[in-house]
Amino acid sequence: MTLTLNRRQALIGMGAVGAAATFGMPARAATRNLAVLHLASHAPSFIAYERGYYKEVGLDIDLRFFEAAQPMAVAIASGDADFGVTAMSGGLISLAQKDAVKVIGGALTEEKGTVGAVILASNKAYDAGLTDPSKLAGKSFGITTAGSSFHFMVHKIAQANNIKLSDIQLRPLQKLGALVGALSTGQIDAWAIQPNVAKQMLREGAAKQIGLVSDYAPNYQVTTAFTSTKNAKSERELTEAFVKAYSKAIADYNAAFVDNKANDAERDDLAKIVHKYVESDSPFETARQNLIDGAMRINSGLALSLGSCVEQLEWFKSEGMVKEEITNEQLFDTSYVKTI
Repeated sequence: MTLTLNRRQALIGMGAVGAAATFGMPARAATRNLAVLHLASHAPSFIAYERGYYKEVGLDIDLRFFEAAQPMAVAIASGDADFGVTAMSGGLISLAQKDAVKVIGGALTEEKGTVGAVILASNKAYDAGLTDPSKLAGKSFGITTAGSSFHFMVHKIAQANNIKLSDIQLRPLQKLGALVGALSTGQIDAWAIQPNVAKQMLREGAAKQIGLVSDYAPNYQVTTAFTSTKNAKSERELTEAFVKAYSKAIADYNAAFVDNKANDAERDDLAKIVHKYVESDSPFETARQNLIDGAMRINSGLALSLGSCVEQLEWFKSEGMVKEEITNEQLFDTSYVKTI
């Protein structure tokens, strides 16, 4: 995916520096790029953008859209993007070992009692007997890339059902849209995806639900917040400002869609914001209901579920997807948020 870059530029005038110092915000510089996906899990990205939370802390943020987690990590490392919120991937971990990126927080999490990611079977596979994840041996399972969150989820599902992962045919299809199409047409037998996508497919009769990821991976830190090592080490005010703005949007999202503490007007306002970026081809009322029915917890304050992330790192090592030598210190900077 080719991106147009907005590189760091000189500060515009001494007045900008003085104002930033006065209000305890980073001095305004060039536009900063936030890497995002068209998924409900990125709702705080859109809420903070539309409600001006980034600008409140002195950041000029531009949204940069991707189709998978791995290219997002590459964009952070190369300077095409400054921040990202997505799943830990083999690529991200390898880039961290090269001192290019750092995980600075946690976002989406699987939580018992919430819907979470839904395990789907194609109609063809379901009719042929794939009615439960315990029957995945010998079946095909869609992932974006090796080392993606989808790969880790099918590992956890297989492990819990005493199935060798090698007995499941992994089908890497790179893009979310390709996975939707493949499952809908029976080219793959199964997939697990966040509830806003799953609900739409179920509503359209394009697949069958056969389980929930939270049954197999409770407390799984699905997505993390990350930035370049340069930002984490040398641009602390900038990075703290991002965490502050994003955390404010997380609080809005959780109150409205997870904890049901917001009134209807607030919930509708937030749903309209998210609808601009997620399920925009669906009627608003449908997309709004999917947000409510399929909401997943996003960690307050971008708190990092360190134990889950370390488990993922060890799995990547065991599968030979990253080098054994990478350390927790190379991957994580835990100085920005609370660890849980």
